Amino acid sequence: MVDFWVLGVAAFGAGLVDAVVGGGGLIQLPTMFTVFPNMAPATLIGTNKLASIFGTSVAAVSYARRVAIAWSVATPAAMAALVFAFLGAYTVTHVSADFMRTALPIVLVLVAIYTFAKKDFGSVHAPIHTGAKEQSLALVVGAVIGFYDGFFGPGTGSFLVFLFVRVFGFDFLGASAVAKIVNVACNFAGLVWFGYAGHLIWQLGLTMAVCQIAGSVIGSRLAMKHGSGFVRKLFLVVVSVLIVKTGHDAWLRW
Repeated sequence: MVDFWVLGVAAFGAGLVDAVVGGGGLIQLPTMFTVFPNMAPATLIGTNKLASIFGTSVAAVSYARRVAIAWSVATPAAMAALVFAFLGAYTVTHVSADFMRTALPIVLVLVAIYTFAKKDFGSVHAPIHTGAKEQSLALVVGAVIGFYDGFFGPGTGSFLVFLFVRVFGFDFLGASAVAKIVNVACNFAGLVWFGYAGHLIWQLGLTMAVCQIAGSVIGSRLAMKHGSGFVRKLFLVVVSVLIVKTGHDAWLRW
C-alpha cells in the first residue's frame, strides 16, 4: 500500500513538472524502478508511458483552451513524432542506446549555457517562420525528437520546449503548449509498441494516470498564470537536474 502512495506522489509531481516544461520522467520512472527493482525495464517503461499519456493529454487540452496554439507547427511536428517515436522504439530493440548516455549530458550542458547566456531567450513570442518553411522545420523537429523519445527518451519535453523557442521564435509559454501536443504523439507511439509487446501493467498505469492528471492541471495553470518567465526558470532547473542525473548515469557506466 505504501508503494502505491509513493508512486502516486511521484506521478503527481511528474505531471506537474511535465505540464510546464517536460522532464517529468525524471521523477516518475526512477521511482518506479526503485519500487519494482525486479520487474522487467520494458514493462516499467511501458506502464510509465500509459500514465504519462493521460497527464500530457490533459495538459495539452488545458493549454489549448487558454493559449493560442501554433497549429501550423504543432500538427506536422506531432505527425512526424508519432511515426518516428515508433521507429525509435523499434530500433532500440535492435541497437544499443549506450552512446546516448554519454552524449546526453554534454548536449544538455550546451542547452543550459545557451539559455543562461541569452537573458531574453523565450521572453517574447515572435514567430520567425511561416508557410512551407515553418511546416518543413516542424516535420524535422518532430521526427528527430520523436525518434529520440522512442529510442532513449530522457528530457524529451525539455528538448521540445528549447527547440520551439530557438528554431521558431516562440516564447516559453507558447513553446510549452506546442510541446505538449507533440509529447502526446510520442507517448501514444511508445504505448502502442509496448502494448503490442505485452509490457503494460494496466491497473498500475491507470492508477498513476489519475495522479498525473491532477499534477498536470495544476502545472498548466501555474504556467499560464505566471507566464514565460516562470516557465524559463523551471526549464533551467529541470535541465540542470537532467545534467546531474544523466552525467551520473554516464559516469557509472564508465
